[in-house]
Amino acid sequence: MSDFKITPEELQTMLDRSARRALESVGLTDENAAKDISEIRSLLSAWRDTRKSIWITVTRVITTAVLLFIAGAVWMSFKDKL
Repeated sequence: MSDFKITPEELQTMLDRSARRALESVGLTDENAAKDISEIRSLLSAWRDTRKSIWITVTRVITTAVLLFIAGAVWMSFKDKL
């Protein structure tokens, strides 16, 4: 087997080319790339907040329904005894 060695400079050059190609493949090579990434992060944050809010609302609705059911059952049991 032959020894294959890469200098740190060659490795850095290869990594830079790879990173550039990856950014090009997703369209993030122009001067608006930083703004685009910021907007994507903002959208992700809004989505996470919305998802959290939905779960909180669903939990409240289920809790309210269970409590109303219990209150109705208690009321029905006392109604028959009065």
